[in-house]
Amino acid sequence: MLSLALIGLLGGLITGISPCILPVLPVIFLSGGAMSARDADAPATVSRWRPYQVIAGLVVAFSLFTLIGSLILALLGLPQDFLRWAGIVVLVLIGVGLIVPKFQHILEKPFSWIPQKNVGTERGGFVLGLALGAVYVPCAGPVLAAITVAGSTGNIGPETIVLTLSFAVGAALPLLIFALAGRRVAERVKTFRKHQAKIRTIGGVVMIALAIGLVFNLPQLLQRLVPDYTSALQDQFASDEAIAEQLDLGGLENDQNKDLDLCTNGATELESCGTAPDIQGIQEWFNTPGNEAIDLADLRGQVVLVDFWAYSCINCQRSIPHINAWYDAYKDAGLTVIGVHSPEYAFEKEPRNVKAGAQNFGIEYPVALDNNLSTWTNYRNRYWPAHYLIDADGTVRHIKFGEGGYANTEKLIRELLLDANPDVQLPPPTDVADDTPDAGSTTPETYLSLGKMVNFAGTEEYASGTNTYRYPSDQPRDTFALKGDWTIDFQNATPANGEASIRLNYTAREVRMVLGGEGTVTVTIDGKSTEFEVSGTPNSYPIIPLGDSRQGTLEVTLEPGVEAYSFTFG
Repeated sequence: MLSLALIGLLGGLITGISPCILPVLPVIFLSGGAMSARDADAPATVSRWRPYQVIAGLVVAFSLFTLIGSLILALLGLPQDFLRWAGIVVLVLIGVGLIVPKFQHILEKPFSWIPQKNVGTERGGFVLGLALGAVYVPCAGPVLAAITVAGSTGNIGPETIVLTLSFAVGAALPLLIFALAGRRVAERVKTFRKHQAKIRTIGGVVMIALAIGLVFNLPQLLQRLVPDYTSALQDQFASDEAIAEQLDLGGLENDQNKDLDLCTNGATELESCGTAPDIQGIQEWFNTPGNEAIDLADLRGQVVLVDFWAYSCINCQRSIPHINAWYDAYKDAGLTVIGVHSPEYAFEKEPRNVKAGAQNFGIEYPVALDNNLSTWTNYRNRYWPAHYLIDADGTVRHIKFGEGGYANTEKLIRELLLDANPDVQLPPPTDVADDTPDAGSTTPETYLSLGKMVNFAGTEEYASGTNTYRYPSDQPRDTFALKGDWTIDFQNATPANGEASIRLNYTAREVRMVLGGEGTVTVTIDGKSTEFEVSGTPNSYPIIPLGDSRQGTLEVTLEPGVEAYSFTFG
């Protein structure tokens, strides 16, 4: 528990000094020195506790919204951004109250029964903090990801609460320093005291401007324009093995999944690993009668294969032909396949994209859209693809993470079908070639986003925002480098000013690239260039077709408007 608290505090501190605080920084600073509107001629009466109230409100709001916000919204049937919009509305009301004292008095009336009833100014900092907590979204990181998934799935226990509170406190400590600085300015600077009415108006305008900026997502643009000076700390924090083990989503245990660790990955014999966890938190189903949901409890008597996948994942794409073959061969013998689509990228959360991908791969078995990773977490999963084999009594009997082992998995499917119905007539085993690359023989999946980049060979820092890159004079095997102006964030990389290029040294039989946006892509290999157009939904595009394994170098040039997500290899 203590280690989780330290991890959360460290993660919060890193977030609290990152560019993520820039959008709320002016409001935090002014919150320490906002003046009273009760008597314009009276001296400033800023409560000494107001900065602490603002930060306390932010910590409380952030913790509650992160832990149980998604769960409450789901129960009430409200959109996921409801709390964010509520926070924006409160910021506007507080801002107007600072500018128009009479309006502030109207705002205070509903809170008149509270001893410290001033909502928007010198004493009511807690409500302002609550509003900021609803709209303050720190940079994505492993701690926040673990907390958010736990909240959205309802798996909230003591460890998750400790992690959340320590993260919130860590993120708030730097903000408290700025709030205290604002209070000291208000107390000691003569000009500040003399022009308190103007300062109040400036504070109101800043709050309204923040609210408008949040409506149009302008803070994200601001963060991209400012170099992320904490990226190195965040990368080190995310890649630390001890931290990764603590934050591993596969470790979020509950009463349903606590026995899954009795299974060993890819075991050659059937095992017994507890009753299969529920399929929960699904946004939408398709390929079912009437697109109705499936309850595992209704499938007793059948053998069930739960397959976790994502449509742009190359590993899943090589696995799907085997699952399709098993479904076709054994569906009449008692096998049910459920594909749980758990997105890796934001564009994979769009239902029409997933349905188009499923159609392209010939998937006819039921698919569940697990956009909040609720079922993913309930199965303690960490991989694309991942197969969970469930017997006719509802017990998990086999788990296989990643590609390969298809003949073994099919053998166990056949055993379970015979156990469920000894009289069943099984067809011959399927005959689909196993195209799983040999370990170490293929360049690992190469991400172009900040959060997952591992094999960048350039001499510059691979940083968020817009930066200029040059190819290195010597580029190692299985790496990539950039040339030109690129804008990089936690989802993708895109040319910033004119065309920009990527040079890739690869080892593979096949090279594909996940691309989105609009524009032309030029691929140059051995001095020969070919072009193709990218349009619409992000998808996987072939760069080098499947053939014999080879080592080589290629260059991909993108027009502005094309989004590059990753290279995948076969």
